[in-house]
Amino acid sequence: MQLDRDYKGFSFSKEGPLDMRMDPTSDLTAKEIINHWPEQELSNLFRDLGEEPRYKRAAKAVVEARRRKPIITTTQLAEVIVAALKTPLKGKWHPATLIFQALRICVNRELEAIAEGVSKAIQMLSHGGRIGVMSFHSLEDRIVKNIFKECSTGPTKVNKSAPLAVLRLLNKKPFAPIFTEIKKNPRARSAKLRFAEKI
Repeated sequence: MQLDRDYKGFSFSKEGPLDMRMDPTSDLTAKEIINHWPEQELSNLFRDLGEEPRYKRAAKAVVEARRRKPIITTTQLAEVIVAALKTPLKGKWHPATLIFQALRICVNRELEAIAEGVSKAIQMLSHGGRIGVMSFHSLEDRIVKNIFKECSTGPTKVNKSAPLAVLRLLNKKPFAPIFTEIKKNPRARSAKLRFAEKI
């Protein structure tokens, strides 16, 4: 469980280096992003991958803080974000949640990886074979939903040149965890599961 290891730097609740790499051999780290990316790029990152409504305020706070001294640990960054955003938008969320999410996704190229992985899995699937994909936030689920939709639609009156459908959707709406599961495992709260069958 890499997310729970403080030396990986994924958690704002544990002191650790601002790293966030799943693959320790990759070059990009959260520390590099936080301390060197221009304010506008940070703002775009927090908006697009974190879906943080107060992305401009967060980016400005990071830039102002790093002028005083480099931000090198998870708790340093969390303190900067908490001070900038004051209180969480929802009581159950820590103010730094979405910022840390954006950094982790960017460092590990998670959205590119899921798009590539799902597409290749569909190609390798035998006829009649089934694929199930579980995502853990809206950006991932949107990618899975769009790939499944594209592969199951086929030619239409509007787009007659579209490739033939190769999938049949097995659930129009994604399966979500029930209350008792979320109570046992809070990390399941945002999970969504979609199934399709190769035709």
